[in-house]
Amino acid sequence: MADDRPSIKNEKLYDDLREDGMSKEKAARIANAKANDDMNPSKKGGKRPPYEEWTTDELYAQAQKVGIEGRSDMTKDELIEALRDH
Repeated sequence: MADDRPSIKNEKLYDDLREDGMSKEKAARIANAKANDDMNPSKKGGKRPPYEEWTTDELYAQAQKVGIEGRSDMTKDELIEALRDH
């Protein structure tokens, strides 16, 4: 079975970030940027609170922004999981 992940330059950092709850996309961006000597991204990333502190409406809006299908039928926990898996 082929690995469906994008090309990751720092696999360990990527896996650590995913375990910490980051989305695939954000973890890949940070892991690849950390592997580039010309970039110095922060592991923490932005200043937003964790998804658990967002309202359901805020989560829905974010899911809509990134194009998550089926979001209107999702619970708060399902929206969080979908955003993290995006």
